[in-house]
Amino acid sequence: MGRMMRLPTHLGALLLVIMPVACSHPPQAQAPPPDPTPNPAVAELWQDPVDLPSRDLFFGPGGAALAPPATDGKYQFLAFKTSGTNPGYDVKDASGRVWSVKLGIEAQPEITASRILWAMGFNQPAQYFVHQFQMSGGGASVIKNARFRTDIEHWKSVADWSWYDNPFRDAQPFHGLIVAQMVLNNWDLKTINNRIYQVRDATMEPQRRFMVRDLGASLGYAKQYAVLKMLGTPGGQGSKNDIVGFERQGFIEKTDGDKVAFDYRGPNQALLDRVRVPDVIWACELLNRISDEQWQAAFRAGAYSPDEADRYIKKIKSKIAQGLALK
Repeated sequence: MGRMMRLPTHLGALLLVIMPVACSHPPQAQAPPPDPTPNPAVAELWQDPVDLPSRDLFFGPGGAALAPPATDGKYQFLAFKTSGTNPGYDVKDASGRVWSVKLGIEAQPEITASRILWAMGFNQPAQYFVHQFQMSGGGASVIKNARFRTDIEHWKSVADWSWYDNPFRDAQPFHGLIVAQMVLNNWDLKTINNRIYQVRDATMEPQRRFMVRDLGASLGYAKQYAVLKMLGTPGGQGSKNDIVGFERQGFIEKTDGDKVAFDYRGPNQALLDRVRVPDVIWACELLNRISDEQWQAAFRAGAYSPDEADRYIKKIKSKIAQGLALK
């Protein structure tokens, strides 16, 4: 860790050849001028949380009725999780409801980050932290500390969507969603982590719901080593569920007119280049509407200790204050 490894001569020469190509990706994005025409697609991503003060950030959008037992629930194994870096399963409960179960370091931050985005008005799935459950089949019996996710009634997951190519990429709520990822230090901004849900009830509007569904790479340190960034690799972008790293990282480094420079070193700089000062203020004003009780509930939902919750909330509020100071 402390010493720089000397590269063989032939490898150094190869790096000199590939670095210009690697450094050119992704392209720098230019923020478009504001469009006064309302974009109907925005409602598929975000809806004004007029009921924010009453939203239950412990149980989230699925509510208490959908929540699985916090301990000793019994489930039938269906399949092993085949994507992502964390192990898990698909299981079925006694009522026949199917749950996607994620184990490992991402389980806690995914729940808490999801609650915060939902409070801001962004679509989120029904998911809960389960401290312990029993599973028949799959080679395990008693399993601890898991994220349980299921589909909300009338929503069906149908496709991925891209951060760079979507129907609302020039809209302020989308830019505010990017700001929220910087507040939460979610560095895993991949298409595969975003899902489109089709609404199966014709009376519900809008008919599609876009969401950032996988938020596990949050609440840590979001920076990539310079050599990996030069090589254009998506790896090594930061830590997850790391309170020390989260406290260490800043938020806004500087502004130049309406342009914002975030404390970020990673492969998605082109995405951040679309964000302007009004977008930061918009997102921070929404976050500032979350009450102290709701902040505590969001972190309790992710099974954080009171001390960890207090430290995370203090850091997040300092970021919010920095964003509001741009007014």
